Amino acid sequence: MNIHMRIKRYDPERGDGKPYWSEFTVEADPLDRLLDALNTVKWTMDGTLTYRRSCAHGVCGSDAMRVNGRNRLACKVLVRDVGTRVTIEPMLGYPVIKDLVVDMDPFMEKYKSIKPYLINYDAEPAAERLQSPEDRARYDEGTKCILCGACTGSCPSIWGNPDWIGPASIVNAHRFIFDSRDQATAERLQILGQPNGVWRCRTIFNCTDACPRGIHVTDLIEQVKRAIVYNDTRDS
Repeated sequence: MNIHMRIKRYDPERGDGKPYWSEFTVEADPLDRLLDALNTVKWTMDGTLTYRRSCAHGVCGSDAMRVNGRNRLACKVLVRDVGTRVTIEPMLGYPVIKDLVVDMDPFMEKYKSIKPYLINYDAEPAAERLQSPEDRARYDEGTKCILCGACTGSCPSIWGNPDWIGPASIVNAHRFIFDSRDQATAERLQILGQPNGVWRCRTIFNCTDACPRGIHVTDLIEQVKRAIVYNDTRDS
């Protein structure tokens, strides 16, 4: 089948510095991935087309982009599911570096701000820090995050306030807040209780729809909100 691709472009070295559109018609198998079609364009039609890609298996999260108005991983979207015409844009809410490549540095700084690592002040054990299957299940869903940024780029709260910490950071905080081995829950809840923390979430559910890993992002955010309220109540 032939697929008509309309791709939003941006080249900082162009004289006017404005975004523009390029259009290509690519022959593709219905079971090809959208990433295959993009590769065909880059390798055979326009070598200047710029986008990120790496594993091509939906694990690295590098090829997140806006496909027909929804954030998706190009390596997971089948050609048959986008039809014969597809519009591809960089994700909203991020500065665009070139074409479909966005600047992920602010996103990663917010991620690092929630201390995304196990904090435990006890003496180092001789073996693993064990926990029950039930304790593991409490935070298991958040461990699926691949930091693609699709959830954050789909959120109107980020579009309106780029300083907001964003859903991906909250999901990764959830992973440690509810880990029975971690001892920095209060510290993370304090970080997320700030003006640009969890309360900026307006429960729109765009993040849940955008997640390529099927994480119930909005639900995890609500769990963190309840944890803050419970912690404040207990301390008062």
